[in-house]
Amino acid sequence: MRDYHGPAASRLQLPPGPWRTVLDGLCARFPAISREVWLDRFARGRVQDAGGASLAVDAPYRTGAEIRYFREVADEAPIPFQETVLHVDAHLVVADKPHFLPVIPAGGHVRETLLARLVQRLGNPDLVPLHRIDRDTAGLVLFSANPATRDAYQSLFRQRRIRKHYEAIAPALPGLSFPLTHASRLEKGEPFFRMREVDGVPNSETRIDVIERAGALWRYALEPVTGRKHQLRVHMAALGAPILNDRVYPHLASPGAGGMPADFTQPLKLRARALVFDDPLSGVERRFESTLQL
Repeated sequence: MRDYHGPAASRLQLPPGPWRTVLDGLCARFPAISREVWLDRFARGRVQDAGGASLAVDAPYRTGAEIRYFREVADEAPIPFQETVLHVDAHLVVADKPHFLPVIPAGGHVRETLLARLVQRLGNPDLVPLHRIDRDTAGLVLFSANPATRDAYQSLFRQRRIRKHYEAIAPALPGLSFPLTHASRLEKGEPFFRMREVDGVPNSETRIDVIERAGALWRYALEPVTGRKHQLRVHMAALGAPILNDRVYPHLASPGAGGMPADFTQPLKLRARALVFDDPLSGVERRFESTLQL
């Protein structure tokens, strides 16, 4: 029986080791998860073989065997904002993600993610996001709904054949001429979740224009040519106009903030507004627009 209460199971190929049972091997590989938690997961059928059959708690450890397990977070805090499904067909799902909701499970978020919500809502455990946006960013996310056609849509991103349009509110930049292109080299910074600009050959590029000039805050159109982590946020901060309510760039608001605002009243003023591409199956141009507002 398929599981519709969250995203697809994580898969693990058992590495060489001295363990007698799968339980022993999992406890060694994931020391932060107690043995009691793993025993409970085995009892509820949340550890399975490659075919999806539940494993017994004394299942023998076999190097190279593939197992499936479902990530869980105890007492996961709800995120009080709802996604909107804008499009569903046999191949694609397009969702309008609210601020604060992660796209995929990570850290303390498993059920409260866009992927988990859509799997449960649409009853399709084959859903896979074709790209990602930050949990702080609102707007469009495109999902593959069919493994048979997934690579055709993934190629749009690999070959940069999809145009992604963003909108942001940030401080005015009257000293610059628009439209402009900002290109720089981005590498991992400190702490681990931040990015930073460094000297070297650019590996990130963003086209920037102004939609509306209104006093101290302007509304900007952002089009990422590349898709580096936090690219739009880093580039706007580098120009001297950090996106409104950004707690990570140019400076971390508080230790361990991780980009998560202190409360839900200060969302990052950034949204993925539109996705435009020629459908790789039909050749027809497709355009999806976010209904959210900043």
